[in-house]
Amino acid sequence: MEPVAFEASPRSTLGVEWEFALVDRGTADLVSRADELFDGVRSGHPEVAQQLHSEMLRNTVEVVTGVCENTAGAMADLRRVIAAVRETADPLGVDLFGAGTHPFAQWNAQLLTENPRYDELIARTQWWGRQMLIWGVHVHVGVRHRDKVLPIISALLNYYPHLLALSASSPMWGGHDTGYASTRAMMFQQLPTAGLPFQFERWSEFERFVHDQKTTGIIDHLNEIRWDVRPACHLGTIEVRICDGMSGFAELEAVVALIHCLVVWLDERLDAGERLPTLPPWHVQENKWRAARYGLDAIIIQDADNNEQLVTEDLDALLERLEPVARRLDCARELAAVAEIPRRGASYQRQRAVAGGVCSPDAYRDVVRSVTGDLILP
Repeated sequence: MEPVAFEASPRSTLGVEWEFALVDRGTADLVSRADELFDGVRSGHPEVAQQLHSEMLRNTVEVVTGVCENTAGAMADLRRVIAAVRETADPLGVDLFGAGTHPFAQWNAQLLTENPRYDELIARTQWWGRQMLIWGVHVHVGVRHRDKVLPIISALLNYYPHLLALSASSPMWGGHDTGYASTRAMMFQQLPTAGLPFQFERWSEFERFVHDQKTTGIIDHLNEIRWDVRPACHLGTIEVRICDGMSGFAELEAVVALIHCLVVWLDERLDAGERLPTLPPWHVQENKWRAARYGLDAIIIQDADNNEQLVTEDLDALLERLEPVARRLDCARELAAVAEIPRRGASYQRQRAVAGGVCSPDAYRDVVRSVTGDLILP
């Protein structure tokens, strides 16, 4: 059985990937103009061109940071790249839309990026693959030893509902309010290698899994394991892919700080000889569904003894526990801002407030414009 190498990071570094949909400023509908945007950035801002990536659909661009030391560094990097992208998009009449789903765009009107990898994905997954009109945020945190990776991933699942509820931004899809705070989370797990990770304890178990997946033709490459939290072995990071696409800098900054603190906190507990607590997989699965359905109103299962609490109340206690870690990571202000998200309202709540309970083209165009208006460069 071939070993799976993990290129360990010397420090708990940070990286962020932020996916945006491209919308027409006039119609508020999606537009497949990523190629024009890439060409414009390469011509006008070549210094950031490598930090702009294509995705499966030509209506999508992904902005990525370099390797950063903390949240402030990551956000500064994102601001620099997004400023260049918006300067390029503006004369095209294109806005950046940051949310998990678009409220009224039709999946069958979207164009695929030319790439054999995407062609193969659609050929295999068919209807479900074609439905993936969704956007997210991925956060990488460096881990110093591969044997820490799987225990940290399993322990992070305890905080899955907190991260999803805070970032939930996909209440509408295909012209309908779905009743969910995060439609994206439910849709993405329909792909055969997506969804919740298995709770392996040892690296050898993960290697056996990868061997079986490759031998049976389920995957060809590690990056085809599309778990909500996964090892990014070539980068030496844990990649947290729980979050919906986020609508503004302030809430992204807060959630990035929370993820960074969580991974470092769990890493340090392992250093202290602690066995990290985990939830039974059936509780993890239920908590994911509750957060996707109810968002910040979700009542989550806290432990194997079936104790439950409102996610926002549990969040308050979590922020207090993480405060010393945030001070060491120089992100205390950003972590404290997590508490502002429930007070202001998460993106899914703000979108519903704009729609006013009306499922109409005009109401949903107003929703799109409210989301694009949230992307204010600080």
